[in-house]
Amino acid sequence: MARGIIIEDLHKQYGVGDTAVEALKGVNMQVGPGEVVGLVGPSGSGKSTLLKCLGAVIEPTSGRMILGGEPIYDQKWKIKDLGALRRDKIGFVFQAPYLIPFLDVIDNVALILMLAGHSNNESRKRAMELLEALDVAHRANAMPAQLSGGEQQRVAIARALMSRPPVILADEPTAPLDSERALAVVKILHEMAQQYETAIIVVTHDEKIIPTFKRVYHIRDGKTIEEAGEGREI
Repeated sequence: MARGIIIEDLHKQYGVGDTAVEALKGVNMQVGPGEVVGLVGPSGSGKSTLLKCLGAVIEPTSGRMILGGEPIYDQKWKIKDLGALRRDKIGFVFQAPYLIPFLDVIDNVALILMLAGHSNNESRKRAMELLEALDVAHRANAMPAQLSGGEQQRVAIARALMSRPPVILADEPTAPLDSERALAVVKILHEMAQQYETAIIVVTHDEKIIPTFKRVYHIRDGKTIEEAGEGREI
């Protein structure tokens, strides 16, 4: 699994002593390149904590994480520049698109590469390629407020793919969308995963999209259980 996600015996404890809360209690997961898996569970089960650990936003207490073939955490951080790790190796898609309101669509997407030091022309060319692949190139010069919810989420996916990250973490990406648009977004995630050999984890409560996953991890009380999904065609 050269470019996938591997999580081994991951623990996260908040606080110490009598007030300590163990949010993750030995999580194990694997997601292969080109694969999209679902992560489901009730509120307070550890989903958000797991995503924050994977996204290098908070530090685990113990365990091991490998992203894109590179150990990023093994009882301690193995990467010095976590900001660069998040920028270059991890794409994020959230429930809200979080597009910058005063930038047009193409610059919202191109900004990721510009911040990494690439030229404006190179960044905008790559952004346009992704917008074309996601069927929103005709909205390249529109402002975020002029887009529909589904279009905004497609732009957010394009932004997440800009650095060709080996990993994308999607947190409730279809929550604000109706059934048709939700399934369209999930179809795009599956297509992009295969095209770019990206490993994608989708945290969701959305019953409409869960049947599309071939594998689903259920998390409860800080532990994960894997089960086969339906892998239903969209």
